[in-house]
Amino acid sequence: MSEAAPGERDPGLQPERTRLAWRRTTLSVTVAAVLGMRTSLHEGPSAAGIVSCALCCALWLGFLLLAHRRIRALATTARPAALSPRHATAVTLCTVALAGCAASLIV
Repeated sequence: MSEAAPGERDPGLQPERTRLAWRRTTLSVTVAAVLGMRTSLHEGPSAAGIVSCALCCALWLGFLLLAHRRIRALATTARPAALSPRHATAVTLCTVALAGCAASLIV
């Protein structure tokens, strides 16, 4: 087995695992958004339910856009750039806000 030269990186399967993790997370966020929308409209449409449903949908779309950009970056280059702090913050805020929406619907 030969060793990689110093400064040369063997990515192995890490980009593949990371891409699959983004896909799993996107699926989880999709399920949470659908359940949140379903719960908000369960007892019929109301102003609060429609606003909550629209908020869940907007947060889901925002997360989906960011995740898709990252998945595409991981798939198209052998050495993808690191996730920018701006995108990491946006993904985190979408996830936390969606969790907050779900918690408020349950309570």
